[in-house]
Amino acid sequence: MANLKLGAIADDKPVKVTVELPASVHRDLVAYSEIHGRETGQSVADPARLIAPMIERFMATDRGFAKLRRASGRDGRMGSPGPSIPSDRPAGAAPRHASREAE
Repeated sequence: MANLKLGAIADDKPVKVTVELPASVHRDLVAYSEIHGRETGQSVADPARLIAPMIERFMATDRGFAKLRRASGRDGRMGSPGPSIPSDRPAGAAPRHASREAE
């Protein structure tokens, strides 16, 4: 028996989000749903219900995300602003469009 990263699906109040998936990802999602149902004994009528727990698991195990989230003080508690998208340049670095001074 393989260990899936996704455990039981929590029944929580959802927020509606629309997403388009490539056909290959949808096929894999359907296959994962079938395997998940066999492994957990909890069948999922709509494979799309797996997307939120998968994203949640991904973010919970992303060390870079956790580190940046802690550094920004955005820990996800009630009243805190949501996570920000980190810049791809180091803190304190000059903007990309800044010109270099003549040497």
